[in-house]
Amino acid sequence: MLTDILKTFNLDASQYTIQQLGTGLINRTWKITDASNEDKFILQQVNKNVFKSPQHIAENIKKIGQYLAEYHPYYLFIAPLPTLTGETLVSYSDKEYYRLVPFVKNAVTVTTVQTPDESFEAASQFGSFTLLLTGFNIKELHYTLPGFHDLGARFMQFQQALNAANTGRVKSAQECIDKALTHRDIVKTYEDILAEKLIPLRVTHHDTKISNVLFDEQGKGICVIDLDTVMPGYYISDVGDMMRTYLSPVNEEEKDLDKIEVHEDFFRAIANGYLEQMGGILTDAEKNLFVYSGKFMIYMQALRFLTDYLNNDIYYGAAYPGHNLVRAKNQFTLLEKYLEAENKFQQIVDTCI
Repeated sequence: MLTDILKTFNLDASQYTIQQLGTGLINRTWKITDASNEDKFILQQVNKNVFKSPQHIAENIKKIGQYLAEYHPYYLFIAPLPTLTGETLVSYSDKEYYRLVPFVKNAVTVTTVQTPDESFEAASQFGSFTLLLTGFNIKELHYTLPGFHDLGARFMQFQQALNAANTGRVKSAQECIDKALTHRDIVKTYEDILAEKLIPLRVTHHDTKISNVLFDEQGKGICVIDLDTVMPGYYISDVGDMMRTYLSPVNEEEKDLDKIEVHEDFFRAIANGYLEQMGGILTDAEKNLFVYSGKFMIYMQALRFLTDYLNNDIYYGAAYPGHNLVRAKNQFTLLEKYLEAENKFQQIVDTCI
């Protein structure tokens, strides 16, 4: 099958080594390398079960690439390569779509944030990406995942799951349910943002984990990658996801909740890196929501894990009994740690601004 896919890009599979990369839950990825170890590509399958309209991803990436090439040609934009017929997305079957991108030499990715410098570089790259696209007509972009970061809708899904859940799961999740309801004010703030149109829509990445940044061998950020979720959104999504995934030394899979903490120096690095790029164009309302963005994303992810647990693990699945409940407890603990440091974080942001 991969042989046929590569053939559409004028690549003879017999001349290349094919190595599967990563353990992604959504898309599958392979590294394609020739015998000389010089000619390298990344082949990726786009999961139509998640992205219902893969063509929208291809159209978004094409439009953004054209804009950057015209107005910011120095920016390293990793665009998909065309097939022999000029397409950038190959349909192998109704549920399988593939694209090929060039492998960037002497570039590395990081799977876990280890230092404040990495946080700074990543935040700077995501900020730069949105900054460079400030003049882009956002109405030209598709929503590749409609409602992806709609906290109001996520809370409604939680309420529906709670009403339909079996009593056993409700009982075991009661502590998390109470926390979800206690922090309902986070949803209220989001609803106010929408109702009062407090902040503008921007071109945002929506998946700002550290592995979606390319670094050079000296640890400096080069560019952002994995653009499937790039669509109109609020900047709090990008900043909030960095806070959710960079501030703690452990991720959402950690069962020992005592290991969860938030590092002030990592927060400062995110604030410095992002605001160095975006500080000049953010509105006053956006600046006032900088610290809120962390609460927004951490709470939403906690809700999503809790909702899936109440729904019998139909979305994320479960590697062991209670897996999503563990994840939910983890994220609610992270939220509480974040809230404890909220005043310090606000002082840091005020200093940066």
